[in-house]
Amino acid sequence: MIMSVDRIWLKSYPPEVPHDIDLGQYSSLAELICEALRKHADQRAYVLLGHAVTFREVDRLSAAFAAWLQSKGLKKGDRIALMLPNVLQYPVAMFGAQRAGLVVVNTNPLYTADELRHQLQDSGVAAILVLENFAHTVQEVLADTQLKHVLVTGVGDLIPGAKGWAVNFVLRHVKREVRPWNIPQAVRFKAVLDEFDGRMPAPVQLGHSDLAFLQYTGGTTGVAKGAMLSHGNMVANVLQSEAWFSQIALDNATFYFALPLYHIFSLTANCLLSLRRGAVGILVPNPRDFPGFVKLLQKEPPNCFLGVNTLFNALMNTPGFERIDFSKLVATVGGGMAVQAAVARRWLELTGCPLAQGWGLTETSPVVAVCRLRDREFTGAVGLPVPSTEVSIRDDDGKDVGLNTAGEICVRGPQVMQGYWNRPDETAKVMLPDGWLRTGDIGRMDEAGFVYIEDRKKDMITVSGFNVYPNEIEDVAARHPGVFEAAAIGVPDERSGEVVALYVVRKDPSLTEEDLIAYMRKHVTSYKVPRQVHFRKELPKTNVGKILRRALRDAP
Repeated sequence: MIMSVDRIWLKSYPPEVPHDIDLGQYSSLAELICEALRKHADQRAYVLLGHAVTFREVDRLSAAFAAWLQSKGLKKGDRIALMLPNVLQYPVAMFGAQRAGLVVVNTNPLYTADELRHQLQDSGVAAILVLENFAHTVQEVLADTQLKHVLVTGVGDLIPGAKGWAVNFVLRHVKREVRPWNIPQAVRFKAVLDEFDGRMPAPVQLGHSDLAFLQYTGGTTGVAKGAMLSHGNMVANVLQSEAWFSQIALDNATFYFALPLYHIFSLTANCLLSLRRGAVGILVPNPRDFPGFVKLLQKEPPNCFLGVNTLFNALMNTPGFERIDFSKLVATVGGGMAVQAAVARRWLELTGCPLAQGWGLTETSPVVAVCRLRDREFTGAVGLPVPSTEVSIRDDDGKDVGLNTAGEICVRGPQVMQGYWNRPDETAKVMLPDGWLRTGDIGRMDEAGFVYIEDRKKDMITVSGFNVYPNEIEDVAARHPGVFEAAAIGVPDERSGEVVALYVVRKDPSLTEEDLIAYMRKHVTSYKVPRQVHFRKELPKTNVGKILRRALRDAP
């Protein structure tokens, strides 16, 4: 049995932060959403390409979408996939789906057909909303899924008048970012909202144990599986995040949604936290356009900024960053990947705001620990456990190892997932009977209760904050007829933190690095594509034939 250190971290809490949250405030995430939409009705909610919508408008539009979903016979517990970048349609659709009692399956718009097919089949989604730029991928997999309803939308569809038309025209005909697609049964999202404008959905009884999201992750095996995040999990993590941010003033703040909202970090800490506080979210559909991003920051400076190490680093190296007014920036938080000390120091020098590191995982909705927001010294810690959260560091026998000793980090709290969707075997590997989650991360805790990560999940590769699992990469590579064996590892990269390196034993001697990379691009998302391919006569293995990735990492 795991015994936690006696919440020693509480003595290091800022005075404004409560030790625990009251999870009984809301019966569901839908209730929290509706209260916030109405409480902040006349304030700006989101801004996309200069067009702002109020929380009142979002309330009306999400209600219309919920009513449409119910009119199609979709009921509590049915799954809907949202395949969207950071556009206005995301909060409208996500809030509407929650109000209708549906389970949202967040889907990366950049998925290949293989990746999308697996997720849609595994989750059994009944409906999908996709940006038209990616509708061709849905078309490719449609026959292999249980999809009954396909909704399509354009970036400018919720921007009224000539401006919205112009945005769509440029993307379709000038930049040619919308590939041809043909899905006869598809309906336009905007048409649905127009038809059901003014209608309210029927009440749905939801409780803490009902599912709100299936958030797909590689977990410990590399096979993508859905973490079941309940309404109770999500309400808890929103309230935990809000409690932690009580160190600073967030009301009427300006957030920047640069990280994709389909990613759990941005979903909770950007979308839901800003909603709760009535803050405005500036939607950034393409954060890789750094010059454009810097111009946006110059026009409307942020109060709160959440990102990953690579994003902070890239922005600081973009001309014009030094002209941004950071006088109102009160909180910067880095998660998703390790924050580098040099980046944190430079961020503080250039903005005057400390860069606080945080840590969590998909299975914890995601926030587990965050550094104090006002601490100006960067120590490398990932923070203190947030309210109502316990952290225990244990050895291989399940015993608490005590302070300043490395072991597996285990977490218990109301934000810990219900398990993996239809994977009781995988759930049993990480969920212990007394409510503890085995994270697979190796770390330690100091006398003040700060958590430090000593090592990442075994073999996991982190590219710009996204997890890449070697098993998946190796499986795809092994499908190439010229490959006999393959092993994937992460290697350091200045820009992305890490990139994928693939070690291959060839079956076909004529196979080249270029051939294999071109093949991988067809089957995995861009950040998963190997940037290096090394050919070997053989790969190091154990005496039972298991490939030793560690030996490849340690090789000169």
